[in-house]
Amino acid sequence: MGISEGKVVAVIMVGGPTKGTRFRPLSLNVPKPLFPLAGQPMVHHPISACRRIPNLAQIYLVGFYEEKEFSLYMSSISNELKVPVRYLREDKPHGSAGGLYRFRDHIMEDNPSHIVLLNCDVCCSFPLPDMLEAHKRYAGMGTILVIKVSAELASQFGELVADPVTHELLHYTEKPETFVSDRINCGVYMFTPDIFSAIEDVVKQRKERANLQRVTSFEALQSATKPLLVDYVRLDQDILSPLAGKKKLYTYETVDFWEQIKTPGMSLKCSALYLTQFRMTSPHLLAAGGGTKNATIIGDVYIHPSAKVHPSAKIGPNVSISANARIGAGARLISCIILDDVEIKENAVVVHSIIGWKSSIGKWSRVQGEEDYNAKLGITILGESVAVEDEVVVVKSIVLPNKTLNISVQEEIIL
Repeated sequence: MGISEGKVVAVIMVGGPTKGTRFRPLSLNVPKPLFPLAGQPMVHHPISACRRIPNLAQIYLVGFYEEKEFSLYMSSISNELKVPVRYLREDKPHGSAGGLYRFRDHIMEDNPSHIVLLNCDVCCSFPLPDMLEAHKRYAGMGTILVIKVSAELASQFGELVADPVTHELLHYTEKPETFVSDRINCGVYMFTPDIFSAIEDVVKQRKERANLQRVTSFEALQSATKPLLVDYVRLDQDILSPLAGKKKLYTYETVDFWEQIKTPGMSLKCSALYLTQFRMTSPHLLAAGGGTKNATIIGDVYIHPSAKVHPSAKIGPNVSISANARIGAGARLISCIILDDVEIKENAVVVHSIIGWKSSIGKWSRVQGEEDYNAKLGITILGESVAVEDEVVVVKSIVLPNKTLNISVQEEIIL
């Protein structure tokens, strides 16, 4: 079997509960990878992108959430995509490369010629089939998806320099203090199984160093108090940086959208990006406007089939309405995520906000944020079961679960 027909296995890193702290109060209810963007769990977007890869044998999710948190989703997505999706639970964080290495026997079960590695908290169009073709042409060990960003933004990510002709990765630095390049690592990779040898080399070197360190009693005391984590291997600093310029790693540049989903504010922005993408990839998921029976729909909107929307409501652009939500007469929704079992009563307005599960917004009330997705108090977020009473205004605030608001608030965190 030639390498072009070889099987491909995809691995999606989903992290764990300790990683989602910036995603509170939303991650109090649901693991961050299962939070809905454009009506689909966050992890669903990279999973469905993997489905477009030819000869895909299996998809693995690697993380340290409890397995039961994912089991329901895993069985439904496996049936829907007709590709086995399995969850591999880490006993403790092993780093992005260490986690991959830890499950190498599972990943190599199907004897794949290529391994696709993705981070779950990345939002992009995932041009995986084209990237795989480029990776085969380069004939290296790995290919990294890269994008050009502004110099101010670049320092928050891994910056890299590549040969403009051959696309070989020449230099890689994670979050440098001084500007290196406006090309950054998107957290999407293609590897050959040789990646496991590269990680193994790092682990071996560390073990040798750990053995050599038992030299003086002082060093022995130090290593006893702070043990060397030999199997905690970071993909960026421990693998990409040392292998840059050695004709092993290459880059594939996307000119499409790309964002990292670290905060609830960014999830609202990314929901909009995916809704726009649905227009090309999955138009059946978008709500259609027009007609006397239907509410007025503006722009890209997702409405779950079980949601009830009053014909006089006006919805969009960038609105995602989840299961069993009820939207009353004259309600106006713009740029928001409405989660399961929410009730929005008559003439209420919701703008630049995320409304948590089982919450309710009273008549003539207004819940609004602003389009600053990175600010701590940019969009407004209501946790689970928050009741906003009639004629109350909530502006740029975060409200933790099970609260009732009977007075208006602005730029507050209500604990």
